[in-house]
Amino acid sequence: MKKDESLVFDEDIYNTIRRNIRKYRREKGLTSAQLAELVDLSHDFVRQIESERVGRNFSVETFYKISVALGVSMDKLARKA
Repeated sequence: MKKDESLVFDEDIYNTIRRNIRKYRREKGLTSAQLAELVDLSHDFVRQIESERVGRNFSVETFYKISVALGVSMDKLARKA
């Protein structure tokens, strides 16, 4: 990267990830309860992750487990549509 190039950050990254998790979960034909079971989390917690009304509340480990369960790379889940 050249010194004069500026970085652009997604200021809404958690909501981007939330929307993508919901999108790919639905594409895979999973309910949030099924996804929760796959990644060993409570159904309520997965619903909170997908809810844009809830604050930033999930770890990198949770993000990773969800990406594996959905068969989608972490960078794809973090990509703004």
